[in-house]
Amino acid sequence: MNEQLESLIQREQISLASIRQRVAAFGIDELLLSVIMLIVLWDTIGKADTLEAMIAVTNSFLLEYMAIKILYQTFFVMQYGASLGKIVMKIRIIELSTLSNPTFLSAFNRSVFRVISELLFYLGFIWAILDPYQRSWHDRIGRTLVINA
Repeated sequence: MNEQLESLIQREQISLASIRQRVAAFGIDELLLSVIMLIVLWDTIGKADTLEAMIAVTNSFLLEYMAIKILYQTFFVMQYGASLGKIVMKIRIIELSTLSNPTFLSAFNRSVFRVISELLFYLGFIWAILDPYQRSWHDRIGRTLVINA
């Protein structure tokens, strides 16, 4: 697979997105989604009178937050080839088989395993640092590559 991937990158003159760009895009997306969740939960959090109560409220919406992350990533990756953070950082995601925006199934699989990687102490993201093509676990499962736009 590595020889095929190397050949594809050279043949199509693909420029891989840097880890720095990907980390910045991740931060932008997380900030955006956190602000949205804060707005949605504002009344509920406002009723919490202690820090522990606020933490309990946010923890009670953890599954909903993960579902929103999956929907957000799936929609934007399928539709635009990039999340809002990636658009700002001028990088995009391509499916290896078509070199275009990932299909729904590919984007959905990538999004689900992205959340799983987060739950597993970001090990899938760390994998991208060690991978010569900077592919995280969710890139491998979704058969995608993150490139400069």
